Formats: sequence, structure tokens, C-alpha cells
Amino acid sequence: MASSSSERPTKVHELYVYEINERDRGSPAYLRLSQKSVNSLGDLVPFSNKIYTGDLQKRLGITAGMCILIENKPEKKGDRYEATFSFYFGDYGHISVQGPYLTYEDTCLAVTGGSGIFEGVYGQVKLQQIVFPFKLFYTFYLKGIAGLPEELLGKPVEPNPAVEPSPAAKACEPQATVANFTN
Repeated sequence: MASSSSERPTKVHELYVYEINERDRGSPAYLRLSQKSVNSLGDLVPFSNKIYTGDLQKRLGITAGMCILIENKPEKKGDRYEATFSFYFGDYGHISVQGPYLTYEDTCLAVTGGSGIFEGVYGQVKLQQIVFPFKLFYTFYLKGIAGLPEELLGKPVEPNPAVEPSPAAKACEPQATVANFTN
């Protein structure tokens, strides 16, 4: 029988992150592999956007990943994708996620792993679409890690279409970024 000291921590740590497409990265790219005029099965959408703390006071880094179109839902005015992507947090490491990305409603994805302080992480993340595809809000429910640094925490700003990062975070001023953030 395994001792309790060798078991993975099961305490849930909440982490809030804004993903904002500031239209300066050429993201997303839409690759119509189906060669149809409407979004169709197999179309690919690689993307990379900037991420900020939930209180919008610090630039954390970027997201980077790929969405594969599974189904166009004209009745819902949106699409269902299968997404695989990572959140990069500078020296803190990264978190990888995978699962459904619905452009027309909130969804949950699996947290599949990480590096740095996120090594051994698992759990899930709730994705809230604020303004498709420019503003998203994520609530991570993380297990398997000891805790999160204070710098990543803070009272999140309520998601709404008008949210913007602080001017200092947007300008990547040193006090408003995490160390060695991925740009």
C-alpha cells in the first residue's frame, strides 16, 4: 500500500486567466482543408494569443495550439472544434489542455499536464467565450500540484466584452509581467 506522502495532491487550486487576441500575431489562421466555402470537418485553426492574470494586472505569456473543426452548427451560429493547446507562463512553466471548443457556448476541457511548477498537474478548465474569437476567460481547477504563487492569483475581473489588460501589462512593463514570459 502506498504511503499518503507519495500520493498526488488532490486539493483544487483555482487559477483565472484572460486570453486576448490583440490582432497583432496573425492569429488565428484558418486553413480550409475541406476546400468548401463553409466551415467543414477537418478545417484547421492554428492560433496564438496573449494571456493575462484574471485581475488583468500582469502579462503571463501566450497560448499556442490547434483546433480541428469537427462540426459546423449553423443553427447555433458557430462551430465545434477539438482543441489541443498550451498556456505559457514564463519561468513558471506551462499547462496543456485538450477537449471540445464550442464557439457558441461555454465548455470544459481537460488539463492534461504541464511543466515547471505545473509538473504533474491535472484537472479541468472552464472556457468562457466573451467576444469570439478575441476575448476568452478561463477558470482552471488544478490538482496534483502543491500550490500557486501569489503573483498568479488575485481577484478576477468579472468577464465582460469591455475588459482590457492594464496599460502596464499591455505595454509589458517589467513590474506587470511574469519573469521571462513567452511573447
